Amino acid sequence: MKPQAPPALEIFRNRVRLRHLYCFVAVSQTQHLGRAAERLGLTQPAVSKTLSELEELAGTRLLVRQRAGTELTTAGTRFLRHALRILADIDAAADSMAGADALPQERIRLGALPSVVPAVLTDALLRFRAAHPEVGLAVQTGMNRNLIDQLKADVLDLVIGRMDDPVAMESLWFESLGQDSLALAVRPGHPLAAVSRPTLVDALAWPLVIPAAGSIPRHNTESLLARHGLPLPGGCVETSDAYLGRLLARQSDSVWAAPLSATRRAVSEGDLVLLPIDTQGTEEPIGLLRHGDRTLTPMAEALANCIRAAAQPASAQ
Repeated sequence: MKPQAPPALEIFRNRVRLRHLYCFVAVSQTQHLGRAAERLGLTQPAVSKTLSELEELAGTRLLVRQRAGTELTTAGTRFLRHALRILADIDAAADSMAGADALPQERIRLGALPSVVPAVLTDALLRFRAAHPEVGLAVQTGMNRNLIDQLKADVLDLVIGRMDDPVAMESLWFESLGQDSLALAVRPGHPLAAVSRPTLVDALAWPLVIPAAGSIPRHNTESLLARHGLPLPGGCVETSDAYLGRLLARQSDSVWAAPLSATRRAVSEGDLVLLPIDTQGTEEPIGLLRHGDRTLTPMAEALANCIRAAAQPASAQ
């Protein structure tokens, strides 16, 4: 005889509705009650009420509501995986009734760190487009944790990113593409480029362009300076935009501190030169992140292969 489910589970099974799942997924994907309400065609109070109903049925907090937006709890992250699967099955059932001729064109949603755009991402996309021009691509760049959240919420299919803490990485697979360390770059002809053995103290005497606050490269920059007993000077330009960093270093006397992947193309094209300053201890693995419980489509796997191929020169440096 099948054991009887606890009363709380029976209540959840009997009372949970699709509107609860659609609302929860929309908030998880947009990370904002107001934007979720716009997507669903509801008012923000209605969205908030529906979420409260779902959390009451679940018997636990699924989302943390903050002034700047929302964030999934550990329980919410686990529940999201199942909610997405349920809604995907419903969509598949609806598509099946439209017939095989109504299959949509494939579109891959890729997330990437800004530092990998100049070399790894650009090369990978060019390779992929040459082989599969019929496949759509939607590319989004951002901070590592935000990309991970978007991957978990099914906004992205694949991410070029970094390892994070175990809670953030739950349900995800990480495939290393190689190590990415901090580099210091200047324009050709910069006074520091003529110094045979420049030091960090020498670099700090010039204007600095550094990674944005809250990013892992920024943490590595501050840690490198701290290990040498040096504070981060004031007046720095802070950006994770690799294109802007390249322009500022190329057109001024600024020293650009950035991941090696961000400087690679500019150095190979002769726009910048790397300063021979030891940055040991700033190495971080860059890799492909994807859902651990899903198989990539053949086209998404083909894109992953292009990314692997494009990353090979970077890992060999």
